[in-house]
Amino acid sequence: MRVASLFAVVLIALLAVPGVRAQRDFLTADEVDQLRITQEPDPRLRLYLKFAQQRVDLLEQLFSRPATGRSGMIHTTLGQLTQIIEAVDTVIDDTLRKGRELESIEFVAKENRKLLEKLNKFLDQEPPDLDRYQFAMENVIDTLEDSAEMAEEDLRMRRRSVAEREADDRKRRESMSTPERVKEAAETREKEAEQKKKRPSLLRKGETLPGKGGPPKK
Repeated sequence: MRVASLFAVVLIALLAVPGVRAQRDFLTADEVDQLRITQEPDPRLRLYLKFAQQRVDLLEQLFSRPATGRSGMIHTTLGQLTQIIEAVDTVIDDTLRKGRELESIEFVAKENRKLLEKLNKFLDQEPPDLDRYQFAMENVIDTLEDSAEMAEEDLRMRRRSVAEREADDRKRRESMSTPERVKEAAETREKEAEQKKKRPSLLRKGETLPGKGGPPKK
């Protein structure tokens, strides 16, 4: 049996057992455990997208051959895929709202586009039982499309923000290197040096410290 086929059989079996659905019904117990120990946003996003790809791999197996009861499995898997992508968007929104950087936004956009392409290929096969899961298929396609567009927009905004910061830094450096600023900086240093030389003294005029010219005159 091929690895992909074995994976599909195992995952179908897992989804069919009520006891393996822990905390979130669209994830297996093992997936929940993986997320529990993966709290940083970038690794967490990649993990969610790994789960999404596994669901699409399962769909590929289900669409490859007609089988009794497959429409129910397709419907369930499409629903899980939708919720996984929604979880991806939640991670991105929460991270950006906190003002934290994300390195995986471009990866998210590309992966979502790949998943969309595969789902559309399933539709191109014109499956005879499409009416049983058409709404779920349309829903996940819309969700993926929206997610990809938002990730692409976030990426464009991020790049624009980086470019703006670089332009501001360049202007600041250029302003610091103008002749006027160089002269101003030199004058400031001279004034600071003069102020250090003119330290205030508590002695009256004509008085000296002991050991330097005799005892203070009264």
